[in-house]
This record gives sequence, C-alpha cells and structure tokens, in this order.
Amino acid sequence: MSKLKRSILPVFLGLFLFILFSQALSLEKKEDTFKALKLFSQIFRLIEENYVTEVNPKDLIFGAIEGMLSSLDPYSSLMKPDEFKELEIETKGSFTGIGIEITIKDDILTVVAPIEDTPAWKAGLKPGDKILKIDEKSTKGMKITEAVKLLRGPKGTPVKLTILRNEKDVFEVTIIRDVIPIRSVKAKLLEPGYGYVRISQFQEKTLEELVEALKKLEKETDLKGIVLDLRNNPGGLLSSAVEISDEFLENGTIVSIKGRNPSNQMEFKATKNPPDRQHKYPIVILINHGTASAAEIVTGALKDNKRALVVGEKSFGKGSVQTVIPIEDNYAVRLTTAYYYTPSGININKQGIKPDFEIPQMDLAKKQSPHETSSKENTTISSLTSPEDDFQVKMALNLLKNIAVISHLKY
Repeated sequence: MSKLKRSILPVFLGLFLFILFSQALSLEKKEDTFKALKLFSQIFRLIEENYVTEVNPKDLIFGAIEGMLSSLDPYSSLMKPDEFKELEIETKGSFTGIGIEITIKDDILTVVAPIEDTPAWKAGLKPGDKILKIDEKSTKGMKITEAVKLLRGPKGTPVKLTILRNEKDVFEVTIIRDVIPIRSVKAKLLEPGYGYVRISQFQEKTLEELVEALKKLEKETDLKGIVLDLRNNPGGLLSSAVEISDEFLENGTIVSIKGRNPSNQMEFKATKNPPDRQHKYPIVILINHGTASAAEIVTGALKDNKRALVVGEKSFGKGSVQTVIPIEDNYAVRLTTAYYYTPSGININKQGIKPDFEIPQMDLAKKQSPHETSSKENTTISSLTSPEDDFQVKMALNLLKNIAVISHLKY
C-alpha cells in the first residue's frame, strides 16, 4: 500500500464511523465522537509514519477493534474465524483442551469452574483459582480469548499452569490436554426413594439427557425427591437453561433478560409438561462458588418459583448475556447485550444467588496440601457423588427428607 493510500485510510475510516453513528447521537455526542475519531486518525497516521518498523494497517485496525471490545468487560471480544468455528463445535460436540471455564476477576485470569471428568477436573483445579502463568507466559493483562487459545491444543500435549489459591498458595500443575466430553447429565439413586442428578454444563442435548435420566430414576423407585447438583457448573447455553427450568416448572417466569436495545428485552415463561413428564416431587439444588451463568438461571428460576430449596454456598455471579454476532469474512463479535434477572427481579451479575441454607463443603476424607492436585480427594466433588463421601450431599439429602417441615415448595 502506498503512503498516499495509507494516509487517506484513517480519514475515510473516521468519516465512515462518524456517518454510522451520526443518526443515533445527540449533537453534543456527535461532537465528542468526531473529536475522538479525529484523535484516532492522528494516532493511526503517527504510527504508520513514525513507528520503528513498518506495520500492517489491517493489524492496527484489528488491534483497535479488539481493544475497544475488551475495554467494555471481560466477555466481549472479536472472534477470529477459527475461534468462531471452535465455539460452534464446543456447544454442539467436543473439543480438545483441559476443560475449564475462565473469566477475568479483579483483573486476574480466574477459574470459574473445571468441567466434570476433564483433565482440569482430575488435576484438582478449583473455582476461584487464579492462573498466573500458562506455560512460561504471564497472564497479566491477558484477554480471555488469548488464554483460551493457549490452553487448548492437540490431544496428549502438556500445558503447565502456575496457580494462586486462597491468595497465599502458589504452585505449578502440568495438565495433559484431552478431548473434552460432551455428556452433561449423570444420575443415580442415593437410597430408595431419593435420587441424585448432576448437570455439569448446559449444552444442546442436556434436556434430552435429563429427561432420559429422570425416566430411568422414576422407573427404578417411587421418587420422593431429588438432589440436583449444579456445583462447579460453569453454565453454557441460555436455551438449555430455559429448557431445564421448564422441565421442572408447570408455570411462572423462568428468567428475564434486560438490555439497552429493545430487541434484547425478553422474558421466558414455563409451559405445562406432558402427563408423562410431570415430576411431582421436591427438589434440593446444590450450588457453590463455581455455579455460574446458565446454572444460576436454573437455580434462580426454581428457587423463586418455590419449586426447589437451594443449599450450599453463594454462586459465582456471572449474569450477563453474550450475543455472538457473525460479521464479514467468517469473523464474529461476542458482545455483552443484556443482564439476567431471576423471576423475583434479582440481577445475578456480580451478586450471585444466595442459598436458602448456607452449608460449606467439609472434607470427609483426609486433608491434603494444596500441591497434591492430582488426587481424587482434592477435586471438591467426585464424578458421581454420594452422602458417604460428600458432606453437602449428605446435608441436602437430610433436608430433602424433612422438606415438608422446613419449606413450602410447590410440586
């Protein structure tokens, strides 16, 4: 590209953006926007003409776009074609990596929750763990999209993480990447009459798996109640969360979505289930600090509609809606467009959901040092747990047996 073309490019870019926004802005905002775009053009030209090495104008523009999006919140980002394709695969099938949901919390890359039965889960990563380094690269100032790219890789390859836990324990753990499983529902009988259902994430087939699991439990015994375990569930698809909530509700609001744009204002209502899928028994939901996003929607819906009792620890508080908008050349923008509100009007974002009964997890096994991350006892929740080895499940089962005395649920 000639110097003349390069110098004209930012001017045209500024004019284009100004025209794009001019119809929607007040006069004062127009002036502020024009000044900002003029400043952008000046800096763009200065970099092109004076930076120590020649730079590609396209890289500068993409860098500006990425910076603009990342300045909004940790979740908004520009998705390159390969990242957009990866997201589609992740919600429909499987992907290769270590199996964790991450976010930026207090400007530090933080584990929301490990996905059950994945390498990260088996290595003992916990909600709230702060990732200081990925291999030898510091995560300071790192965007989520960059971190995801570093964490994923071919099956069988190692990645070393430097972890800060409880603000004091720093240790390294090497995790071998693997194919991340997509089955999200597991179930079993805790004892005659009482079932246990664990949902590890919300995907396209989660409702299908849940219906299958419930039918199996209901055939095995005359169900008097179930423990629904959403601990360390990092979320997933909004549509799946609505479907799961609707499966347990016959009427009432599930969740409201409120954003600045009228098109992002939505309210989801429960509908009556067919006769063979009316689950007329009480539910106790287990949550913890790793319960996030779609898992918080289900928890809030069943709690506020008095369909379930919630026990455990306060949830993570990830209550924002990210809309993935495809744009040119197979790129996409992931943009925060709204917030989730529970039926009672609580904004989940950064607040989380408080349980009806606060019950912290207690180790029923021997205690370990934080460096022993590969052992089963350090994974917080076993793959398919039971009262014998999980204190919170034991307490949830006791509450379920006495629910008629302590709560007025609708079922």
